[in-house]
Amino acid sequence: MDRDSGRGRGRDRDAEGRARSARPRDGLGRPLTYGAEGVARQPEGVVRSPDGTVREAQRLLDAGMPFHAHEVFEDAWKSGPAGERDLWQGLAQTAVGLTHAARGNAAGGARLLRRGAGRVEEYARGGAETYGIDVAGVVAWARGLAARVEAAGGAGGAGAVDAAAEAPRLRGLSR
Repeated sequence: MDRDSGRGRGRDRDAEGRARSARPRDGLGRPLTYGAEGVARQPEGVVRSPDGTVREAQRLLDAGMPFHAHEVFEDAWKSGPAGERDLWQGLAQTAVGLTHAARGNAAGGARLLRRGAGRVEEYARGGAETYGIDVAGVVAWARGLAARVEAAGGAGGAGAVDAAAEAPRLRGLSR
C-alpha cells in the first residue's frame, strides 16, 4: 500500500505506531499533496515565556498563519500554570477561528471565535495576569469578525477572509 491510500506500510506513523502527519501544509494548516513545498511546521512542545508566546503568536498572525499561532498558544496552555489555561486556550481558539474563516468555513470560524473570546474574557474577569494582552480589544475583534464572517457566509457568497489582514493586535498596538 502507498502513503496516499492511508493504509499499509506507507502510513504516517511514529515509532510507537501513533498517527502523525508528515504531509506538507500550507500557511493555514491545510494538507498539501506529498512532494509539494509547504510551510514549515511549528515545533511542538516549545516552552516560552508568556511574553515570548505573545510575540511569536503575533508574528505568525501578522504573517497570515493563524493555524501556526494556535500551536504556539497550545504549547503555552500545555506547559504553563494550570491557572492560565483558559487564557492560552481561549487565544488558541480565536486563532483557529481565524483559520477556519480564512479557509471559508464561516460557521466553524464564527463559533470558535466566539468561544475563544468568551474564554479569554472570563479568564480576565477573574483578575489574573494577562501579560499585556489587550483583552477587551481581542474580545471585540473576535466577536466582530465572527459576526462579519457569519453574515457573509449566510448571504451565500462568503468566500474566505484574508488571515493577515484580519489578524488581531494582541497588545493593542497599531500595525
